[in-house]
Amino acid sequence: MLPRRTLLAAAPLAALPAAAQAWPTRPLRWVVGYPPGGASDVMARLFGNAMSTRFGQPVVVENRPGGGAVLATEIVVRAPADGYTMLTVDNGVLAYNSALYARLPFDPDRDLVPVGFIGLFPLMILVRPDHPVRDFAGLVAWAKGAAQVPTYGTPGVASPHHLAMELVRRHTGMPATHVPYRGGPPAMNDLLAGLVDLVVMDTATGLPFVTSGRARALVALSERRIPALPDLPTVVDLGHPELVAYGWQGVAVAAGTPEAVVTRLNEELVAVVATPEVGGRLQAIGAEPYPVDAAAFRAFVAKEAATWRPLIRDLGIRIDG
Repeated sequence: MLPRRTLLAAAPLAALPAAAQAWPTRPLRWVVGYPPGGASDVMARLFGNAMSTRFGQPVVVENRPGGGAVLATEIVVRAPADGYTMLTVDNGVLAYNSALYARLPFDPDRDLVPVGFIGLFPLMILVRPDHPVRDFAGLVAWAKGAAQVPTYGTPGVASPHHLAMELVRRHTGMPATHVPYRGGPPAMNDLLAGLVDLVVMDTATGLPFVTSGRARALVALSERRIPALPDLPTVVDLGHPELVAYGWQGVAVAAGTPEAVVTRLNEELVAVVATPEVGGRLQAIGAEPYPVDAAAFRAFVAKEAATWRPLIRDLGIRIDG
């Protein structure tokens, strides 16, 4: 993860070239590779509404689901490189897909320019309230001694949640069988019904279950404690910094977009995160704002790719042939 000293406000608009200050002069298009109503769609509309007010131009969200956001990504990389077409990016789009797919119609490292963060979404390991395990070390010991290999649920194959747990398994030797679901809510429902032993869940989905007492969190797979759960230790607290893993979202544009426009977009992302509407929403779902400049976001993406692509290949996870 990035050290805190990299957090900064974007350069003031006065420092940008006149053309970038005047940009945009027409509506912007924000392409989301997932269906309406999901977390990515909700975040894009929340940020887009705030940015449209600041730009004085509409930001139109367009949902183009399909193939792990491959369709949406292809649309953006083939759009004019002028900053008027943005893409919601995440772990999958920028870090995982190059390892998950045998062939892609683009190279995300070459054909996209990361602009900035929407936010980091901490991951947690959750069990039912009546589970005998009380902490992370106890979970590992229990799993190793269980008569049957425990099962863990996640929102899907090759999700950040799935890969995070495989990282945990690799470093601790904890036995566990993956049970993938189509989204977080079904996994939570089966946890409560006793059909899986534990789940790896992001705060956006899992936090309400923990705060209401319907599930118990054992550890946060994050660097910093979750404000809504101040007593929940992180893997860093427990001496396992190698297990840090987040779900995250951001924005990218087509390669070749003028750097001044990328800087302007980054500046607006940073600015809207600081507003009560957007910042408050992120806080409510347990997400971490991460207002870094575009260069720092690119460095973060490069580090994520270097961490997760080898693991995906070692595990033999493929989405296509």
